[in-house]
Amino acid sequence: MEKTHPVPADRIAHYTSVKTAAPLVIDGDLEKPQWKDAPKSRRFVDLVSGEPAFLDTRMASLWDEKNLYIAFWLEEPAVRASLTERDSFIWFDNDVEVFLDGEDCYYELEINAYNTVYEVFFIYQDALKRGSRFDTPEFDLLRRNVDVLSGFQDYTRFGKHHRGKRWAFMDYDFPGLNTAVQVQGKINEPSHIDKGWTVEIAFPWEGISKLLPGRKFPPAPGDQLRAAFFRFEALRYHGKSSGESVGWALNEHGVYDSHIPENFSCLHFAEALNTP
Repeated sequence: MEKTHPVPADRIAHYTSVKTAAPLVIDGDLEKPQWKDAPKSRRFVDLVSGEPAFLDTRMASLWDEKNLYIAFWLEEPAVRASLTERDSFIWFDNDVEVFLDGEDCYYELEINAYNTVYEVFFIYQDALKRGSRFDTPEFDLLRRNVDVLSGFQDYTRFGKHHRGKRWAFMDYDFPGLNTAVQVQGKINEPSHIDKGWTVEIAFPWEGISKLLPGRKFPPAPGDQLRAAFFRFEALRYHGKSSGESVGWALNEHGVYDSHIPENFSCLHFAEALNTP
């Protein structure tokens, strides 16, 4: 099966995540000294073309012995959100998304400005078989809320992924996940010009170990993890979502699809800046 649209290696973004000495309180406040000292990423780019995003969007990452931390800064003159129930289809709102690549699997997290979370654990169908590491009650196809991903939105139009279809476990909860949002403005008040919103996330290494069981976590300096960082702006007409959205990412995918692990960015782990 043809491999789907990998971008050239020199177009993959690289970011160095620095170890922080003290655990972070996850409250969405990115004025903490740790985040002020962390290097922000470059401005996000259009998911397809690679051109700079219209609204400034950046991420940063830190880590310690227990967690991988991710932060987003989002310029947004009219912050809005509508969905409040966990695992709602958050892509119908403006959102940020984090994907973590794994061995025969990957994980997706979406968050809107209400801090409503949507998450899914994807396993390639050729990997989920009797006797495999996924042959557990957590990934029981008969008892869990499972969908099938052969393509996402327009994905099948661009060609199928070489690994084929994926089982999508819609009721998966990342162990110990902690998220928070702060709005710099007045949410859902279009007459008010907002500055934007910030997002803060803690992923415990326990959950990342499920993605990569052969790896040791916390990481050692010099280790890396494939991850992707996205922002989607839902297009609205007369206050209603059109079902379409504009997608920005740390690096482009060349097509309007976030589900291409070969195109995920590279997170490198270091004790401090200017070290491997």
